[in-house]
Amino acid sequence: MIVFRWFKRRWKETMVRMIIGLSFNLYFVFLMQTAQIKYLLYLDMLLLIILSIAEGIAFFDFCKKERRKTVFLQEKELIYKYFKDIEDHVIFAHDFQIMEERLEKKFAENCDLQDFVAKWCHEFKIPLAAGFLIVEKLKDSNIRTDLREQLERMNWQIGMMMQGCRLQSPLFDLQVRLMPLATCVRNSIKNNQFFLIQKKFQINVAVENACAYTDEVWLTYILDQILNNAIKYVRPNIEHKIRFWAESVLAESVLPKAHQLDSLLQEPLSSGYIALYIEDNGEGIQECDIRRIFEKGFTGNNYHNGRYKSTGMGLYLANKIAERLEHKLSVESQYGEYTRFCITLRRKEDIKF
Repeated sequence: MIVFRWFKRRWKETMVRMIIGLSFNLYFVFLMQTAQIKYLLYLDMLLLIILSIAEGIAFFDFCKKERRKTVFLQEKELIYKYFKDIEDHVIFAHDFQIMEERLEKKFAENCDLQDFVAKWCHEFKIPLAAGFLIVEKLKDSNIRTDLREQLERMNWQIGMMMQGCRLQSPLFDLQVRLMPLATCVRNSIKNNQFFLIQKKFQINVAVENACAYTDEVWLTYILDQILNNAIKYVRPNIEHKIRFWAESVLAESVLPKAHQLDSLLQEPLSSGYIALYIEDNGEGIQECDIRRIFEKGFTGNNYHNGRYKSTGMGLYLANKIAERLEHKLSVESQYGEYTRFCITLRRKEDIKF
């Protein structure tokens, strides 16, 4: 078997050497009339001995590597690093199998962790619901409001954890259908109603006739993240406002600019896309941060100066979900004036998943 593999590996080089040697001998015999054959035979014998010794050494080294490779192939670790010149696909096949087994193991561990987190969230919601009932029995309104706020924050975080767990699941559940955007907007407002009422937000919704192909649950999740940021980054001593509206656009790459929003014509029949806008008059995003707000873990300058608590995961997950839904999530802002998010959705059923 080793001899066969050796011949399979070296037959091309052997054929080239034989052709060169035969050509030289023919040239020597037929074109060199004064040459003596005994010198040619002597030279051929000398070259044959040298090549045999070289091939013997190479064959011995090959056999040594093959035996070493056979031993390493029994290992359950990656072995490519132990071979300087990898020419055998068997090594790659072995390492590929090891990597595949490791990935399957990590995948199973990840699934178990996701199941545990999801179960923990469901179990945690039971005492949380009991806490809401107990708080309502408190007579002191200030204490009741303060405790209710903390419970609402806990409820929000648990909901985000469950959605994030679903997002990381290999079975990412999507139910895309033609949805009225007003339904998703109302759901998100309801999810955040406690904090919106607490901060005394004025809400203007103008999306009654807007419909697009999306997933109700996941679009609501995206809106929840945007609303949560609007609530968190409010400016003091002003009336807090949030505005929702939708505009038809002909193509995803042809989005209306901020100064064109009020004058854009509605084209519900011919437009292929619809843009859902969410604008607040909060603190806004600094110019140095706006290009990075969708990066994983990015918290911006407001976090580093200690004014706000943030994980940098909300908008990252919102953008990741938007990509899976084939929506486009973008933002523009004027620091100290406003922040305007835009979600571009398809009006036609041509989404591929």
